[in-house]
Amino acid sequence: MARPDKAAAVAELSEEFKSSQGAVLAEYRGLSVAQMQNLRRSLGQNARFRVVKNTLGKIAAKEAELDEEALELFEGPSAIAFVRGDVVEAAKGLRDFAKDNPPLVIKGGYIDGKTMGPEEITKLADLESREVLLAKLAGVLKSKQGQAAATFQALPTKLARLAQALHEKKSDEA
Repeated sequence: MARPDKAAAVAELSEEFKSSQGAVLAEYRGLSVAQMQNLRRSLGQNARFRVVKNTLGKIAAKEAELDEEALELFEGPSAIAFVRGDVVEAAKGLRDFAKDNPPLVIKGGYIDGKTMGPEEITKLADLESREVLLAKLAGVLKSKQGQAAATFQALPTKLARLAQALHEKKSDEA
C-alpha cells in the first residue's frame, strides 16, 4: 500500500502535468543550491522547476496519460520545469542556464501532447517569443494592407491619365 505522503506527491505531480502547457525534464546532478535558485529565477514567472523522484514522476506521468516516450525521460536525477504560459521563454531560460552551467543537461520534454528530445527543445528555444512573432505578423499584415491601398489608389489615377492621353491623341488627330 502506498504511503499517504507519496500518494499526495503523485497526485500533485499528475495535476501539474495536466495543467501545464509543457514540461521540460533536465538532469541537475552537480548543481549547487545557489545555482538551482538562479535557475528557478531565470525561468521566469511562467515556469516552476521541481526536483522529483523518478518512480513518483513516472507514476504521475502515467496518471496524466503521457506517452511511453515521455516515461523514458525519467532516467538519472530528474527535475521538471512545468510551464504555464510561453513554453519558448522557459526553454530559452533552461538553454541559456545550461550554457553557463554544464552540469544541467536537458533530457527532453512533453509539450502540447508531444514528446520532444533535447534537440527539439533547443530548436524551440531558438524561436522568438510569442509577442515578437505576433508583432512581426502584425507588421506583415499591415504592410500588405498598405500595398493593397496603394494599388487601389493607383487605379483611378492611371485611369484618369489614360483618359487624358486618349483625349490628347483625339485632339491631335482632328
